[in-house]
Amino acid sequence: MMTGQKTRLMSEINVTPFVDVMLVLLIIFMVTAPMMTSGMKVDVPQTTHERMDIDPKGLVVSVNASRKVMINDYQLDASELADRLPKILESMKADEVYLKADRTLPYGFVMSVMASIREAGVEKIGMVTEPGDSNHQER
Repeated sequence: MMTGQKTRLMSEINVTPFVDVMLVLLIIFMVTAPMMTSGMKVDVPQTTHERMDIDPKGLVVSVNASRKVMINDYQLDASELADRLPKILESMKADEVYLKADRTLPYGFVMSVMASIREAGVEKIGMVTEPGDSNHQER
């Protein structure tokens, strides 16, 4: 039944679904962004030594202040290092290891990690530091 009223064409764009989708995407990115970062923060000591050439194929073993050990992006227990490192070195075809240890770690723990790396058959171990100023500031 026709009422005789003319229907007007709606010329406005409804932005509510667009805003809803954008908010959902924003929440997804906010939740997943921390999960996408890998690695850990290691506060390495500063030295005034000259830069050395680093082998790009070298493996980086990082130890943070809470004594978590990571080989590149993979976390493992310090006691597993000697067992797993030879297989990782073989698969990556690397023969050098760079140890990146936090400056707050006890010397004995760093030496035990170095001993585990040596036990894995690595003969070339480099200690990673950051360039510092000549006034040698320590905490």
